[in-house]
Order: sequence, then C-alpha cells, then structure tokens
Amino acid sequence: MAAVQDIIMCFGDSITQGAWEDGGFGKTLSHVYSRKLDVLNRGLSGYNTEWAIPVFEQCFPKQHEQKHVSKVRILTFWFGANDACIKPSPQHVPLSKYVANLRHLVDLVRSPQSAYYSPDTKIILINAPPVNTHQRAADLESRNPPLKLDRLFETTKQYAEAVVTLGSELEVPVVDIWSALWKGAGEDEAALSKFSPDGLHLNAKGYTVLYDALLDCIEKNIPELHPDRLRYVFVPWAEINWTDPRPSLVKRDTQG
Repeated sequence: MAAVQDIIMCFGDSITQGAWEDGGFGKTLSHVYSRKLDVLNRGLSGYNTEWAIPVFEQCFPKQHEQKHVSKVRILTFWFGANDACIKPSPQHVPLSKYVANLRHLVDLVRSPQSAYYSPDTKIILINAPPVNTHQRAADLESRNPPLKLDRLFETTKQYAEAVVTLGSELEVPVVDIWSALWKGAGEDEAALSKFSPDGLHLNAKGYTVLYDALLDCIEKNIPELHPDRLRYVFVPWAEINWTDPRPSLVKRDTQG
C-alpha cells in the first residue's frame, strides 16, 4: 500500500484490540480522522509490557525505513491491565519493571540514539481502567473449570497511578482513564459495572469516556493534530478542477 496518509497507531492489550468492536473508540476515532490520518490497531489481547516490547520493535519502522512508509503522527501506549495481574499469573509484571518497560517504549521512539527514533511521532500514555473485582470474580467463577480472582482493585490503581507519574516525569501526556471511570462511577467499585461487561474490559459507555478523554488530551497537548484542525489529504470533490482534474487531485499536507 502506498504511503498516502499518515497514521495514528494504537498499541496496547485487549482493551485496545477490542476498540474496533461495536461501541469501541477505534471506530469513532477512524471516522473523525477519515481522509486525514489512518488509525491502526495494534492491540494484543493478553499481552503485558514485557511481551509487547519485542512486538513493537517489529511493528514500528526503524529510522532507515521511515522514509518509505507512512509517518506515525500519534502513538498511544495502553498497557497495565495485564501487567497488574497478581502472582502466580504469567501475565504479572512487577510494578517497577512495568514502569521501566513503559519508559523503554517511549525511549525507543524519542531517543535520537534509538534505531526507532521518530521525532515527528507524538506519544500518549493511557493507564489501565479500574478493576471491578465483583464482576471479575463472578466472570472467572462461571468458567469451566472455575478460576480464582487474578486482579485486585488497589493493585491496578497503583499501576495506573504509576503511569501518571511517569508521564509527568517524561513530559508525555497521559489519558488517566482510571480516574475518569472511577469518578464516573461515583467512586463506587460496584458502580463500575456500567462501564464494563466483565469487570476488566470496557463496554460502549467505557469506550466513550476514553474517546472523549483522548480527544481532549490531543486538543490540549497536540492541538495541531486535532481532527478539526486537519484538512483532507485529497481535496473535497467541490474543489476539484472539473475541466482539468488531475492537477487538483494530488496528495497534500493535512496541516496545510
């Protein structure tokens, strides 16, 4: 495929992977950026940051490759829901290692010494949503065979808070979806059920909160890439020179 439009790359776990389901934020994001930026889903169900790093190194172009492919203009890292699993889950990543892994992912893109250095890429971190242990326990107990609770509310909160701290340290914007959903639930764990079908993943209401927070984050931190400030790569049909169309049908910079 020719490098016609630049990209928003969403890299994360199952909550990113599921963002293209009905009610997911990915479909809405793709719609508002239609003909401006392509939205690419690189969600990996079940993955933690430890497993994500070698995958990212295969998904993101190296410096010598970047001139041949579309630029990644916005890159979201949304991990933590699996890293915050409690032992003995194989998905568990200790909090300090989780933070180090996120830092490494950011450095891969931002460090001039990195093979993946991409100065045109703007990074946004997203933290894990709160876990509703009532829903999660019920879901796991209903399986055959039944499974024990693998996540704790307070543990996931610690991982979510660590992302906010890291973002501040690295001067990388953070979508604090944990706090947004917690506030939306009236700070009542049981009430989180309105945002999740199973206590872990998000439903349409949860994804709507995320979408609104993400667009707000872009508006505040990367306003030049907000969809309302970008023009179509190819002109609207009414602007085509109908008598001599070809010269007017040339790819253009979305930022004018």
